[in-house]
Amino acid sequence: MIFRNVLKLTNVDVGDGWLIFGLPPSEIAVHPSGENDLHEMYLMCDDIKLFISKMSKHNIVCSEIKNQGWGLLTQLTLPGGGKLGVYQPRHARPEAMNVKPASKKKVTAGTKKSIRKKLPDKKKRK
Repeated sequence: MIFRNVLKLTNVDVGDGWLIFGLPPSEIAVHPSGENDLHEMYLMCDDIKLFISKMSKHNIVCSEIKNQGWGLLTQLTLPGGGKLGVYQPRHARPEAMNVKPASKKKVTAGTKKSIRKKLPDKKKRK
């Protein structure tokens, strides 16, 4: 699994192998657009060339680096064929917000059952 094993994102299993991933510090940018329902997600890194080198060791294909002005951008190809943008920012970055950690509630069999009821069928999850 690329998110867990290659990108090393933290995760929890909420039942039946359904993983929820943590993200590194992140930002959201809202840009004007003439279109609705247009969303993109990018991960950031400190060194785009090093990132691409690490991905190649896992046989993950990355596009050529594009200088966008605001950053150096590549796209990695996910196992399902989708693309995920990763860039080395050149823009100013806001201060990180302080967030309290979530309480560590014990997950019980009853909790997992209620979570599974809310999740789509396994067939639909793939």
